[in-house]
Amino acid sequence: MRLRGTWPDGLELAFHAYENALVRDDTAVLDALFESGPDTLRADGAGLLRGHDRISAFRSTRGGVARRELVGVDVQRLAPDVVLVVGESRFVDGGSGVQTQLWRRTDGTWRIRAAHVTSRAVALDRSVWRVVGDPLVHGADVGGSDVSAQVVGADVAGSGAVQIDRPLAGLRVAVKDLFAVRGQVIGAGNPAWESTAPVQAVHAPAVSTLLDAGADVIGIARTDEFAYALAGQNAHHGGPPNGADPERISGGSTSGPASAVALGLADVGLGTDTAGSIRVPASYQGLWGLRTTRGLVSRDGVLPLAQSFDTVGWLTRRLDTLRAVATGSLGPAVAALEPSLLVCDALLAAADPATRRAFEDWLARTGRDVGPVELPDLDDLAETLRIVQGAEAHRNHGAWVAAHPGVLGADVAERFAAAAAITAEHEARARDGLHRFRAAVRSAVGGHALVLPTVPGPAPLRTADRPAVLATRRATLRMTSVAGIGGLPAVSAPFLTVHRAPVGVSLVGSAGSDVALVDLAAHLAAATAP
Repeated sequence: MRLRGTWPDGLELAFHAYENALVRDDTAVLDALFESGPDTLRADGAGLLRGHDRISAFRSTRGGVARRELVGVDVQRLAPDVVLVVGESRFVDGGSGVQTQLWRRTDGTWRIRAAHVTSRAVALDRSVWRVVGDPLVHGADVGGSDVSAQVVGADVAGSGAVQIDRPLAGLRVAVKDLFAVRGQVIGAGNPAWESTAPVQAVHAPAVSTLLDAGADVIGIARTDEFAYALAGQNAHHGGPPNGADPERISGGSTSGPASAVALGLADVGLGTDTAGSIRVPASYQGLWGLRTTRGLVSRDGVLPLAQSFDTVGWLTRRLDTLRAVATGSLGPAVAALEPSLLVCDALLAAADPATRRAFEDWLARTGRDVGPVELPDLDDLAETLRIVQGAEAHRNHGAWVAAHPGVLGADVAERFAAAAAITAEHEARARDGLHRFRAAVRSAVGGHALVLPTVPGPAPLRTADRPAVLATRRATLRMTSVAGIGGLPAVSAPFLTVHRAPVGVSLVGSAGSDVALVDLAAHLAAATAP
């Protein structure tokens, strides 16, 4: 190992103790070697962690680092008791990295005040992507492509070229791993399913529409298994990183596309929303998300979870991108919305206190008239959705699940087991409730926009235990089931910040008001901008 500089007394021993603890994943030693207090820093490509407690919590879920050897160390003394150490590493299985630490000696003991890790290059983040290309599928272009394009002009000067309408040209799309992409399989977030899935002969219409408008499919992104979750914590591939806050979970089940968009790897995430699977990751990662009116966008070529609620939608970082995708896929706005907004006190009570305060502050800044609205009991809505969704999920996939024991993650396996226990009588009662509640929700919303926090609060921390994540799921469904039961469109807009993390505001509109909802979100964004 090459050494540049001179070790102060005791620091070489502390440095190597730190390196050995990293390889062994000895979190107790690592915790002891970092300074206590809120000002200690640890950063990598995913973001910055502030404070010893947050750094310690991050380590508890990370696991050890890949085996590596130090090939060089630079030691620079900045002050008598402050030293900068930069280590160069070579990984046993290929690649190299750099680790930088600022060490400080207090009461004769060296500890790390700040650390930054530059790891080896990663060709493919498998927690985000199943398949990726540059691009994977080209959109329509002037030179012609293998997807249909809209011809809007005649040949120019006899050149043989045609003018192609390409409103989405240059946009990169991450497709949720439930949609058919020609030449690929549908993996559904489960390796056992993926291994026997047939290669798709044609694109799903929702994919073709984007390609026809000039967008490129950059890759197929991960989903929670069979889209039967909201957390984004796939048991087989890990949870995709949260592009807004690396300490928190990404949200699911459109987890991979959401993370790809939030991380800047794609411009558009194409996903599905059954019980919140677009709105939840949009809220958790500070994105714009649109769940379309159920049935408005074709679900052909999309692996179903629960047909009574499944719908297609998109996530973007920019509002103008979302509007371009919505109008390109749905056409211009054909339904108007009343200028006043509706608020349901029960939905606000379902949010945590800090989120409710942030929402009420935002609502006061909109300058809009606000009226109260009564909805069916939120627990009844959530339970009705749970039962009908479970019955349909079991019909769609129950036989396969039963024939492949042990292949599902624990949370999804439990959900399918509960779905298998739903009796015909239970389902019939729930379906009767669904018809009544759907009519009641649609009548209550009318021609207005219902506004509410998208979710109860910020995304749970990655260190949250399973019971806490499941409790968040139950609380979330009380809020997201309103649009799900109603079959209504909903926009999640990144309007709130709670505990330094994003929380969305949902706008729920009448059936077919999808583009009008996006336009309303634009007006509200302008009215409440700082």
